[in-house]
Amino acid sequence: DLVRQIPLIHEMVRALGWPLVTIEGIEADDVIGTLAAEASRQGMKTVVSTGDKDLAQLVGDDVVLVNTMAGRDGGPVERLDRDGVKAKFGVPPERIVDWLTLVGDAVDNVPGVDKVGPKTAVKWLEQYGSLDAIVEHADAIGGAVGENLRKALDWLPVARKLVTVKTDCDLSAHIASIDESLDLADEDTSALRALFERCEFRSWLRELGAPSNGDEAAGAGAGAAAVGADGDAQPREVSGGAGDAGPATLDYETVLDDEALERWIARIEAAELVAFDTETTSLDPMRAELVGLSLSVEPFAACYVPVGHRYAGAPAQLSREHVLQRLRGWLEDPARAKVGQNLKYDAHVLENHGVRLAGIAHDTLLESYVLEAHRNHDMDSLADRHLGRRTITYQEVAGKGASQIGFEQVAIGQATRYAAEDADVTMHLHRTLYPRIAENERLDRIYRDIEIPVSIVLQRMERVGVLIDAEALVRQSNELGRKMLELERRAVDAAGQPFNLNSPKQLGEVLFGKLGLPVVRKTASGAPSTDEEVLAKLAEDYPLPRILLDWRALSKLKSTYTDKLPKMVDARSGRVHTSYSQAVAVTGRLASSDPNLQNIPVRTAEGRRIREAFVAPPGARIVSADYSQIELRIMAHISGDANLLRAFEQGLDVHRATAGEIFGIAPSEVSAEQRRYA
Repeated sequence: DLVRQIPLIHEMVRALGWPLVTIEGIEADDVIGTLAAEASRQGMKTVVSTGDKDLAQLVGDDVVLVNTMAGRDGGPVERLDRDGVKAKFGVPPERIVDWLTLVGDAVDNVPGVDKVGPKTAVKWLEQYGSLDAIVEHADAIGGAVGENLRKALDWLPVARKLVTVKTDCDLSAHIASIDESLDLADEDTSALRALFERCEFRSWLRELGAPSNGDEAAGAGAGAAAVGADGDAQPREVSGGAGDAGPATLDYETVLDDEALERWIARIEAAELVAFDTETTSLDPMRAELVGLSLSVEPFAACYVPVGHRYAGAPAQLSREHVLQRLRGWLEDPARAKVGQNLKYDAHVLENHGVRLAGIAHDTLLESYVLEAHRNHDMDSLADRHLGRRTITYQEVAGKGASQIGFEQVAIGQATRYAAEDADVTMHLHRTLYPRIAENERLDRIYRDIEIPVSIVLQRMERVGVLIDAEALVRQSNELGRKMLELERRAVDAAGQPFNLNSPKQLGEVLFGKLGLPVVRKTASGAPSTDEEVLAKLAEDYPLPRILLDWRALSKLKSTYTDKLPKMVDARSGRVHTSYSQAVAVTGRLASSDPNLQNIPVRTAEGRRIREAFVAPPGARIVSADYSQIELRIMAHISGDANLLRAFEQGLDVHRATAGEIFGIAPSEVSAEQRRYA
C-alpha cells in the first residue's frame, strides 16, 4: 500500500511547483547532503525538512533542520541550528556521526556499541573529543561497556560509514545548476484539483476555491429544508454533489392531516422504489417506539409524518395507529419495493407495533459495505463521501450529553428537516451507489443473493432471540463468587497483607514494593505495569501473579456473563436479543453486540459451563453449523502443501495433525491445549 502511494506523492509535489530530484542508485539523504553542501559553497541558506536525526550532521552556519512532524499534535515545530543540535543530542553537528556510530541507529539497522546509550556516548565524546580518540583509549575504559566497546572495534568503521551522509555525489547529469534546475514553479491548479478530488483532500480543495464533499457552501443546514415553527417546509437550495448539474431545491413536507397523507400514499403506490425511514424513542430495536416516519420517491423531495411528538405547544398529529393502518397494505406488500439505511432496525420498530415490513429491495448500508467494506457506512459519512452533502446530525436537533432530549421532544419543524433528509439522502445514495454494484456481476450477486436475503434472516433471528437458562447462570455466578473469595484469601496470604485486588496502585505496591518482584514494564505515567501480559510473565516464577490472573479470569466471566446475561432477558419474550451486524467486519464475518454472544469463553471449564446455559425450548434442539476450516482448505489448494492436502484427503483434524508435526507426537496423543497452539 505504501509503494502504491509514492507515485501519487511525486505527482502532487510536482503539481505544487516543487522541483523533484530522484536519482537512481543515490540515497535521498546523500542527495540532500550534496545539495546542502553546494548551496553553502554558493553562499545560500538551506532549510532541511526532516525528522531524521542522521541529517543533524549537516547543520552549520548556513544549514538548519526543521521537523514539522514534532508539531503535529499542536506543539511547536522543532527547529535545530548548531545550538539546537547541541541541546538535543549533547554534541555539536560535527560530532553527530561519532555519536550515531556509538549509539547506533535502529532505523538504518546500525547496531552501535552494546549497552552504550546517548548519555554514555556524550560522556565519552566530551572526555576524549572524538570517536577516533575513544578508539585509541579503548583499553583504558573499564567495566562492561568498555568490554563491549573493545568487542565492537572491528565494526565501528563500517558503522561510521553507514551513518555518514555523503556531500560529494555527482549530480551533474540531473541538475544543471541550483538556480535553474531547482527553481520553484507556479502551482498547477487543475492538476492539484484532480489529485485532491481523487484523494479526497477536502480542506485543500476548499483552499483552491473548489467546492468539496462536505463543503457548507449552502450555509448551515445545507442538505435540509428550512422548516417553520408551524411545520411547513420551505424550499432551500443545496449542493447536489457528484454528478449533479448544480444546486438543487429541497422540497420537504410535514404531513399533519389526512389529505396530505393520502396524497403521499398515492405517490408511493405509483413509485417503482420508495425510500423509507423511521424516527423512534430508542436505539434498542426491541424497545423502540415509533415517533414518526419519512418517505421519499426521488432525491431532494421527501415528507415526514410525525405521530408521537410530545412537548408543550406541539401541533396536532395524526395518530400512530391511524397512520400505520393506512400504510399497512403498502408496508407489508412484498411487491412494493423499499430502500432504507439499515432497514433491519426499521423492520423491528414496525414489528413492535404489529406491522411486518416486506419488500426490502435495497439497503444503502449494505450497498456501501459491498463496495467499500473498509470504510464507514453511517449515513453522514456516506452523504459526505459520495454526494458532497453535509447532513444534519442527530446532535444538532436533539443536543448532546446529559442535556440530550428524546426525538419525541424535538420540535416538529426541526424533526421534519432531519427526518425527511434521511429518506431523501437514502434515495440519493441508492441512485449513486447501486449502479456501481450493478455494473459488476459478481458484486451484484453478493449484494442481491447474499447480503439482502441474509439481512432479512438476521432480523428474524434477532426477533426470536436466544433462550438462556437464567437460573443456571445465577447458580454459576454464586459459584464463581465463592471461588473468587477463596482466591482473594490465597492472594492476601501470598502478599502477607490485605489489599484491593482491583486496585493497580495497591497491587503495584505489593508486587514490586513489598515482595520486590522485577518490574517487567512501566505505564505511561512511569508506574510499574500490572496488566495481564506482565502478570503472565511474572506467573512463570512467582505464585501471587498466578493467583491474580485466575481471579481476574473468574471476575471477567462473572461480570460479563453470569451476572449480566440474566439481566438482559427481555421480559416479554423471555429471551436475550442480540444484534447481528453485517457491515462491521471487513472479512464479511457477522458481529454480535448488545450483548456480544460471539466470544463466550471455551478455553476454561468455567467458560464452557456458561455455554451450557444457552438452551433450546422443550421439543426443540440447538443445531451448530460451521464451515470446516475453509481458510485452510483454500490455503492447501493454493499452496499444494503435501501435508495439508494429505490431512484433508484422509479426513484428519488439520489442527491436530499440525500439532503432531510441531510437537513430534502422534495426532492421537495431542492434547486440547497443544491443538490450540497449533
